[in-house]
Amino acid sequence: MATERYNPRDAEPRWQAKWSEDKVFETDNADPREKYYVLEMFPYPSGRIHMGHVRNYAMGDVVARYKRARGYNVLHPMGWDAFGMPAENAAMKNKVHPKAWTYENIATMRGQLKSMGLSLDWSREFATCDVDYYHRQQHLFLDFLEKGLVYRKNSKVNWDPEDMTVLANEQVIDGRGWRSGALVEQRELTQWFFKITDFSQDLLDALDELDNWPEKVRLMQKNWIGRSEGMAIRWEVASGSEASEVTVYTTRPDTLFGASFLAIAADHPLAKEAAARDAAVDAFCQECRHAGTSLAALETAEKRGIDTGIRVKHPLDPSWELPVYVANFVLMEYGTGAIFGCPSGDQRDLDFARKYDLSVVPVVMPSDGDAASFAIGDTAFTDDGVMINSRFLDGLSTTEAFEEVANRLATQQVNGAPQGERKVNFRLRDWGISRQRYWGCPIPVIHCDDCGVVPVPKKDLPVKLPDDVSFDKPGNPLDRHATWRHVACPHCGKDARRETDTMDTFVDSSWYFARFTAPWEDNPTDPAVANRWLPVDQYIGGIEHAILHLLYSRFFTRAMRETGHLDLKEPFKGLFTQGMVVHETYSIGEGLQREWVAPADLRIEDADGERRAFLLSNGQEARIGSIEKMSKSKKNVVDPDDIIGSYGADTARFFVLSDSPPDRDVIWSESGVEGAHRFVQRVWRLVSEAAERLKSVPSNPAKDGDGLVISQAAHKTLKAVQGDLDKLAFNKAIARIYELVNALAAPLTNVAAGQGDAAYVAAARNAAEILVHLIAPMTPHLAEECWTVLGNEGLIARTDWPQFDEALVAENEIVLPVQINGKKRAELTIARDADQNAVQEAVLALDAVKAVLNGQAPKKIIVVPLRIVNIVL
Repeated sequence: MATERYNPRDAEPRWQAKWSEDKVFETDNADPREKYYVLEMFPYPSGRIHMGHVRNYAMGDVVARYKRARGYNVLHPMGWDAFGMPAENAAMKNKVHPKAWTYENIATMRGQLKSMGLSLDWSREFATCDVDYYHRQQHLFLDFLEKGLVYRKNSKVNWDPEDMTVLANEQVIDGRGWRSGALVEQRELTQWFFKITDFSQDLLDALDELDNWPEKVRLMQKNWIGRSEGMAIRWEVASGSEASEVTVYTTRPDTLFGASFLAIAADHPLAKEAAARDAAVDAFCQECRHAGTSLAALETAEKRGIDTGIRVKHPLDPSWELPVYVANFVLMEYGTGAIFGCPSGDQRDLDFARKYDLSVVPVVMPSDGDAASFAIGDTAFTDDGVMINSRFLDGLSTTEAFEEVANRLATQQVNGAPQGERKVNFRLRDWGISRQRYWGCPIPVIHCDDCGVVPVPKKDLPVKLPDDVSFDKPGNPLDRHATWRHVACPHCGKDARRETDTMDTFVDSSWYFARFTAPWEDNPTDPAVANRWLPVDQYIGGIEHAILHLLYSRFFTRAMRETGHLDLKEPFKGLFTQGMVVHETYSIGEGLQREWVAPADLRIEDADGERRAFLLSNGQEARIGSIEKMSKSKKNVVDPDDIIGSYGADTARFFVLSDSPPDRDVIWSESGVEGAHRFVQRVWRLVSEAAERLKSVPSNPAKDGDGLVISQAAHKTLKAVQGDLDKLAFNKAIARIYELVNALAAPLTNVAAGQGDAAYVAAARNAAEILVHLIAPMTPHLAEECWTVLGNEGLIARTDWPQFDEALVAENEIVLPVQINGKKRAELTIARDADQNAVQEAVLALDAVKAVLNGQAPKKIIVVPLRIVNIVL
């Protein structure tokens, strides 16, 4: 009989309330079952969730619900990455306190996430701006400081004079602050640093053990750590400077005979000396200090320099002098702040040499090249090969030349020290955590004129942020607070000052996964509990966090191990980086008059395969543009609340999981959402209409008879989906579920119509219940509704995953390789239960076997049951 349509507006809030009331997803640390920790990167409370959040958290929820059903004690928590500049910007713009803005946004987004039906343990929720959380972060800071993992030094920083704060290299765009647009200044500030470089080699080596991480992420981390084996070479100054030498680090000492210049950073001591006597050099150095210093900026900027007038002697020929340039692509933070340029072997050096008319001497050619004719055009030769134009190195391989030069320079002296020393260098630099802003975790130290830098005693923690601050002026409100910064020195009792810098927000997100294991503890962790839960079994988040967040988290686990808070070094066992949610763009107007239009403001028509968009307000046609990442600026954003309100959370979840492989972008389309909604309604209709008869018999798969096909389809799908979910292949799992629904449509319709005997109905019920289990991780509300209508007691969220019947999933046919005298010649497809005689007869009937035998009788046919057939001639 016909039933009412599935109504998500009724079902979803009802089941969410039931899960909450029964505390279904609250995790007990004392549960003895095998643990499984699934965690999605926690969100910044910007105000509202977006479809990227829906996809990210739906994926994690499928894993959590599936593992819970498989019998694991699952930890699946949620929190908020809540400190940072956006809250201060909102405070300045909207005249609202950052705390009020942040917690209001958290409340909104919490409600949105709960409407998705996520199986989260909300009892462990915290925000990084909670005093309880940053209290324990200050505790960690003090432990790191005591262990020598924190230090303070003067450092050159990008200073935004309008926002009055330090900017990361990536926040300097064309020499200006990313937000204010002001010209950035280079300043020397005293900054706090974490000694991440203490673990450079370990962080690199351990990447090889992270088998469940994407290879691209491991490669990105390896490149960021940047281990290189090379030489530190001392170049003797010949003229133009009071300095006696300049040290260059290089990975290619084999190319020394191709050197045509040295290039130094604008802040190198030689550059400062040259700038003091030459206004042109000084002006160029000032210009370099205002340019972006991110790797991207350095790669794309025009390579420019200025001759300092300083000359150095070539390490392998003192009569050969090279010019020293200040160059805009050399930074003091990397290596020694000085490089030697070999234009024939490096594209950047080649571009520079062509620009300033410097010599280009080819010194390495391909192993099959001709030294007499080999030349460098517009492209440097960067591969290994054979040495040419390199005197005593000619004819050697690049590896042999490296060794020859390294050994020779080790025996030569400059100012009483070896001219060259082998050295391992890392690109990784220590982590500067000082930020000149209010809305962050206060650094728990006190500055005393007599005692120096004094850590805040742990008994005096937390150092709380004051609430009574003003954002009416640029800069850090803590610097101008009337009372907060003034405090007595813990050592001598004299007047002293609090540190007003707060911590980089990357610190907050570098250990939150450990805090989730026992967020009620007075100490940062309960080590026994944390060691049992960690590492996170499945971590899910965007590829944009592949380097810094993951690297800092890996450092933190090592630092917490050094300080006794953990006993492991890797935080995340499995890592999955999901693709983005993308959408068509729509616009009206041309050029500067172009305006972006939101999908909600349009009507899309599809006539004869041609799609056209029209404004709902006045019918004007809009241009349908490219498919891009959803962004507010281009208005191609779909509000999850609108989708959940119109179709329900299950439809939204099902669509973002089904449309494409989870590591690729998903293209949002109204037709795709409508298709997911039709599927939800179809499942409900099939199950609910047959439910009255189905629940009249016990669930029981068929071993023979009319119900056998039903049971085989259900159990084979169960086995396959289980394998898909183990591999996070959500879209494949959903494709199989679609196929199962198609296979069950006729049987369930027959049952609803009163057809079929008791065994047939029992098989149909068993298949229907398997279907409900399979959809439960993706569409949990629909699954609970179907589970109940089938007459089952309790929640499917608390029901074990079903076991597939081996006899029902066994294939009736097998494929046997056929070898003749040990060489594979054919394959035989035959019934699994075929006897040995039948196998032999079938093998001899194969055309490929007949062709080889050519009428000859085999000496022997050896049949290894279910494995292989060997024919001996």
